[in-house]
Amino acid sequence: KRVEGDMDVGVEEFEEKLPRLRELILGCDFVGFDMEFTGLHSAFPPGGQPSLFDYPAEWYQKARRSVQQFTVCQLGLSIFSSENSSKYMAHSYNFFLFPATFGQMDSEFSFQAFSIKFLTHYGFDFNKFLKDGIPYMNEAQEKKLQKGLLSGNWVVHSVIDKDKVKKVIDEVTCWMSFAEEGESMVLHDIYGFQMFEIQLVLRQALQDIWTVPLGSQEPLVGHNMLMDLLHLHDKFYNPLPGNVFQNHRICCDFPACLDWLFPLYFAQQA
Repeated sequence: KRVEGDMDVGVEEFEEKLPRLRELILGCDFVGFDMEFTGLHSAFPPGGQPSLFDYPAEWYQKARRSVQQFTVCQLGLSIFSSENSSKYMAHSYNFFLFPATFGQMDSEFSFQAFSIKFLTHYGFDFNKFLKDGIPYMNEAQEKKLQKGLLSGNWVVHSVIDKDKVKKVIDEVTCWMSFAEEGESMVLHDIYGFQMFEIQLVLRQALQDIWTVPLGSQEPLVGHNMLMDLLHLHDKFYNPLPGNVFQNHRICCDFPACLDWLFPLYFAQQA
């Protein structure tokens, strides 16, 4: 195995690294991933922590409560591609994440003392998480935001900003009418929430261009990864459904998952 060094990625580096990241994932053989959370299992209500004696539906309700209470602060990816029959090349990234805040949209999450102590012990950079975390939202939050923007009910900072956003959107849609394949357009003097708003409106109008389905069937490898998958669904796709039997989207999106906790466990028992 040959490894390219770990790369910490915050909000400033994300846009630059994204094309290369997409290229690596689409051409890889498998992906290893791991998440760090601000907490693992909620201690409330008493007796609410998962147990080996839980039925699947009971365990899911407890896990869902924890996913809703805590947030993801870091996502680690190692993307493996074969160089020959006996050698793999691994590209590793650490993405610092922080929930998006925009206008009236905000979120609340908790910290668990044990988890914070664990992260501190292993040198986690809390300043990077809080100051440079990549903002994210799930599809339900995005649709709610788009609806407010397109209906004109969204509160923006001033009339000047709103007019500026409208002008840029008009310029982009006009450019799209004459643009040829491979051409690009640079937007100037757009900052903060203005860029965020423009991207959301354009995604609504130009979904076929902005949405790039990965369609990847490569195996996803993790350790004790069910909580990671639940957070992945809740934070980046849609809030977890109330019933475990409604939660089939994970199986559709990630048909090949390998949790190496189980091979490790059975190897220790042998």
